[in-house]
Amino acid sequence: MYRIPKELDLKPVVGEFTTQVRAGQFDLQFTFGAVNFAIQSPVSIFRGSKLVARWEEGKWPEPGFYDIMNTKVLRCEVVSDRRIELEFENGLTMHLEDNSDQYESMQISFAGNPLLWVI
Repeated sequence: MYRIPKELDLKPVVGEFTTQVRAGQFDLQFTFGAVNFAIQSPVSIFRGSKLVARWEEGKWPEPGFYDIMNTKVLRCEVVSDRRIELEFENGLTMHLEDNSDQYESMQISFAGNPLLWVI
């Protein structure tokens, strides 16, 4: 809805890993170190150009999401105002999409910081 701002600094994600992927009826949540993500838009995991897992609202995450747990993030980058990419040391890349012009797609917060990024 609001697009991903260029000034969103996701460097604290690099070198971190998640131990949980939490699925709700309308969102997918995970934490990398001090950075918390709550996503309401599609999340895709790729190995190269091959889609290996996808989550959409109202569906259970596919098993490929297990492969991002306990795996270090090598790169976390805002690649456009519509997509964030996280690259993992096992060769997977996760895409977080802002796919709506009407509704919020995600919220990103940093532990110890009251600022909430609403996208």
